[in-house]
Amino acid sequence: MKHTPGERIAEIRKTYSISREVLAERSGVSVDLISKIEDAGFIPDLAPLIQISRGLGVRLGTLLDDHEQLGPVFSRAGEPASSDRFKTGIPKGQENAGGHHGMSFNALAADKNGRHMEPFIVTIEPDAQQENSTHEGEEFIYVLEGNLALEYGKDKDTLKTGDSVYYDSIVPHRVYSADGKQVRILAVIYTPV
Repeated sequence: MKHTPGERIAEIRKTYSISREVLAERSGVSVDLISKIEDAGFIPDLAPLIQISRGLGVRLGTLLDDHEQLGPVFSRAGEPASSDRFKTGIPKGQENAGGHHGMSFNALAADKNGRHMEPFIVTIEPDAQQENSTHEGEEFIYVLEGNLALEYGKDKDTLKTGDSVYYDSIVPHRVYSADGKQVRILAVIYTPV
């Protein structure tokens, strides 16, 4: 049975007797957003999820995992990858609309126990709207298909198919389609324990 990040957050809060107010204070994420994630199944961008995981004292993967495996976890070409772990960057008013919107994160090693990196194949739709993100850790992005716009601090750059970038996540950043077409990337996020 799959669990949403909101269900996992609620489970962990209950296990450790942490109120939403205390979690908000520890994480810097508002009580309203925590409530929306837990009660309505809202999936925010990665930064609030990382902040919440830090506030709970768990890895980001703990909020995203369904099963954990001790050995290696393989993702084979030609086999269906795990389903979308979550979607973010959905334009306001289209949260429940059908079709493709926002950014779909497909975890490549979701079941790996104790991991410190989060590898994803991310599909960025042309209409995805992402706010600037800032969190502890580092990110590596490799563009599989399309043209990716990257805002990093005050700098802007465009990465094309085959380009990559590695950066510190503490600097405000965001990615989106550079030309109004779908983009697919490999994104590896590292957050210190």
